[in-house]
Amino acid sequence: MKPVIAIVGRPNVGKSTLFNRLTRSRDAIVADFSGLTRDRHYGNGRLGDREFICIDTGGFEPIAKTGILAEMAKQTKQAVVEADIVVFLVDGRLGLAPQDRVIADFLRKTSRPIILAVNKAEGMSANVVASDFFELGLGEPIAISSAHGDGVRAMLDEALDALKIPEPDDEVQEKDRSTRIAVVGRPNVGKSTLINTLLGEERVIAFDMPGTTRDAIEIPFVRGNKPYTLIDTAGLRKRGKIFEAIEKFSVVKTLQAIADCNVVILMLDAQQDISEQDAHIAGFIVEAGRALVVAINKWDGLDAHQKETCRNDIARKLRFLDFANVHTISAIKGFGLKELFKDVDLAFGAAMVKMPTPKLTRIMMDAVEYQQPKRVGRFRPKLRYAHQGGSNPPIVIIHGNGLEGVTDSYKRYLEGRYREEFKLRGTPLRIEFRSSKNPFLESH
Repeated sequence: MKPVIAIVGRPNVGKSTLFNRLTRSRDAIVADFSGLTRDRHYGNGRLGDREFICIDTGGFEPIAKTGILAEMAKQTKQAVVEADIVVFLVDGRLGLAPQDRVIADFLRKTSRPIILAVNKAEGMSANVVASDFFELGLGEPIAISSAHGDGVRAMLDEALDALKIPEPDDEVQEKDRSTRIAVVGRPNVGKSTLINTLLGEERVIAFDMPGTTRDAIEIPFVRGNKPYTLIDTAGLRKRGKIFEAIEKFSVVKTLQAIADCNVVILMLDAQQDISEQDAHIAGFIVEAGRALVVAINKWDGLDAHQKETCRNDIARKLRFLDFANVHTISAIKGFGLKELFKDVDLAFGAAMVKMPTPKLTRIMMDAVEYQQPKRVGRFRPKLRYAHQGGSNPPIVIIHGNGLEGVTDSYKRYLEGRYREEFKLRGTPLRIEFRSSKNPFLESH
């Protein structure tokens, strides 16, 4: 699973600037999760072929007891719980502040690996700017500039090297032919109940396979003679007294499970409104390109009017999930699970589909013959041929001329044609356009 780097420090030391640099812009933010305050953001980062999740936190006031500062401190503590390594950012221009000592004391007690980064060091001697911070006792300070990028790559290299992440074992991956299913959703929607019902029903022995410092739990089981692996995201284990008061919902665990699975079961609670948090989790599933089945739990507790309201609510707020099948279930009674698993298999099959180039091109040509793309100025985009660019999710790459002029609505039209022909229920589908230069456009 992707390692997690949390950036912490007092206010205005440049944490968000560093986050933006590591995730290559604010656009990389995964979500502002409702209820986690605006001061904890998640983004995907990459250094060469090494990927990681980055957490940006608000200004840290560890001793604040009430108000917004206490809330922000709680969020930062949660980010530290979720992290594999912490980048403690301090301000090289202002020098060592009393608050830095308090934060350093807190971080020492967490037993997390810590990289001490001295920010705003541009134009200054690295030795001079870092000298103040040796007394924090957190190892050698690294001088960087979040704004200009100086020293950031070296710092990131050191952070990722410190984690000693093994290379993926291709042989193990080859042997693991099971469909990997992540069960995700907000707290208390019934994730653990669903997992327990599935395992109890199949009479298998569940065992933990710790994969990360947060013990993401992978549970192999067999259903209908097919092997599956459940990835449980149902909250954090207790991690000692310092973290006992912290909420059990780990966003990072959810994001990692989604990235690491083949199919996601997104659980919603029929007896609660669809929340912003539900929509954010759903958005990340689509962004990650994962196959998806939606399970509406606790359906048996609703009357006819409530059922209708619930269906309308989902159709309106999660309309971008129209590629996925929706099932009503009762995790505690085991109602609806057979149909749910039929669609898990269907979604997995769609995500891994093989699409031959001649068929892709023929579908594209038929679609163009039925409805051509709109002209852009004097010219019309010319679609020439299509081929498959990947699976999980399936990617269709279309080559031609002037394809930057293809509208979003025409792209959706093509997507609909491909979905229909290949019966792609339950998976996102990506269409990418590759243009050759049109020599005529330059002369006009």
